[in-house]
Amino acid sequence: MKQYLNDFLNGQLIILKQMASSDLDEFIKVENEKSTLLLANDDIPFPHTVEDHTSFFQNISGKKQEFFFGIFEKTTQQFIGSCGVYAINWTNSTCSVGISISEKWHGKGLGTDAMQTLITFIFNYIAINKIKLQVFSFNLGAIRSYEKCGFTKEGTLRNEIFRFGKFHDIIVFGLLREEWLSRS
Repeated sequence: MKQYLNDFLNGQLIILKQMASSDLDEFIKVENEKSTLLLANDDIPFPHTVEDHTSFFQNISGKKQEFFFGIFEKTTQQFIGSCGVYAINWTNSTCSVGISISEKWHGKGLGTDAMQTLITFIFNYIAINKIKLQVFSFNLGAIRSYEKCGFTKEGTLRNEIFRFGKFHDIIVFGLLREEWLSRS
């Protein structure tokens, strides 16, 4: 039991922790990076103000029906991104997830490890049967990561996002509890 408690929200490469106000500056840096604005948000890719991020940061920490974590590199304890569980539907036992990783940490497996740790948290501690997410069709690294985590493509929202001067699809993925259990 003691080892199980030590491994709580610890991945192989990362640790998920509730963010503190001291993490706000690093959070703002990651959220305003070009890659985050283009790959992790369907708004017009325009940097948000410090006030926008501060307001979001304060609002999310007060919500009891959402879970928002900072992602910290395990060895250095450096803040590298964030992830969260939102849109929890207790009636149908579903939720959505999202993740954002600083571009200097892309391609190193940390996002996959963070998502796997988040999935484990959800299926072990929340009465959820299905996790959903959406990803832009041009975000090939994220798509590979989600597939490694066991997500299955469920559909395509055609011409749903405007980036780089043209419309692109959004791919909808899902992961069922039974699928996750069969992989564990």
